[in-house]
Amino acid sequence: MVTVTATGMAMPRETVKVSRNIYKPYLMTIVDMRDETHDTRTLRLQFKDPEIAQTFDWKPGQFAQYSVFGVGECVFTIANSPTRKGYIECTFRQVGKVTSALRDMEIGQTIGFRGPYGNWFPVEEWEGKRLYFVGGGIGTVALRGVMQYCLDNRKLYDEILILNAARTVADLVYKSEMDEWAKVDGVTLVKAVDPGGETPDWDGKVGLAPNVFEELKPTPENAILVTCGPPIMIRFMLLAAERLGFKPEQVYTTLENRMKCGLGKCGRCNVGPYYVCKDGPVFTAAQLAKLPKDF
Repeated sequence: MVTVTATGMAMPRETVKVSRNIYKPYLMTIVDMRDETHDTRTLRLQFKDPEIAQTFDWKPGQFAQYSVFGVGECVFTIANSPTRKGYIECTFRQVGKVTSALRDMEIGQTIGFRGPYGNWFPVEEWEGKRLYFVGGGIGTVALRGVMQYCLDNRKLYDEILILNAARTVADLVYKSEMDEWAKVDGVTLVKAVDPGGETPDWDGKVGLAPNVFEELKPTPENAILVTCGPPIMIRFMLLAAERLGFKPEQVYTTLENRMKCGLGKCGRCNVGPYYVCKDGPVFTAAQLAKLPKDF
């Protein structure tokens, strides 16, 4: 194994292990799968090589390339925390050729995996602070790994709020896990759907995620806000955070911006001064302020 330096702007320089040949994927077996919504699925993967399974490591927030041989590969976040080793999970929405092929696969079949890539959430810097996680729809996937990390290391952090929001009840991801999150001491779980997206038996909030977050009146003192969702949601979450008194350095999000190679070679994810695959996918609101106004 060799190491490469992660040069993300949101945390200190560190090293993480990657495969010896950065273009050659690991072979992984699908050992379990679960449908989150009608078009979103979570796969649990295990390395075919037992030695790699024991030594592979990553940081919360990093991503990987998942490939269906003969079809292509796609970028997804590593959806589980490194505190839960022995497997890798990815959650994806069926939107194109590769994700359709991935959804057609069955337990026991083999896919490729390259990574980990990108920077990560500076969870060590957050110790002792109050944490707010706000996810919208499929954007909650980008938060799951870091949420798991913080829940698994609960004693290191102050109170934790998780707001899991979506357009409709049917679009909420990780519905089967929300009870588990809520049972952790010091964790408050809030679920919300857009107006019109509720069902007769809905017992959560009704409202747009930024509005619901403001209504909860979170204090910015000694706090970190982590949010991800559709671009329009992120935009209004940043505005809500500003109104609530959060400083740009306290607010984190993740971007995708058409990542393809994962290595900063193709240039597809370049925006302003950043390559999302190398300088991200984790960014602070302070960094986003440097991006072109029309981004």
